[in-house]
Amino acid sequence: MNNKCGGLLLAHYAIRALLLDAADPAGYDPDRMSFIKGLRVVRRQITDQAAITP
Repeated sequence: MNNKCGGLLLAHYAIRALLLDAADPAGYDPDRMSFIKGLRVVRRQITDQAAITP
């Protein structure tokens, strides 16, 4: 159970870090950006990359 919670916290931190990286150059406040929308973008990118065959 402890590893699962740690993994979820790490994923949350990583997505928040990506939102910060995206918001900073654009001049947006990262605290006002939607976590759910960021999560959907990350999921879409992962599945799109998995669909590409080497």
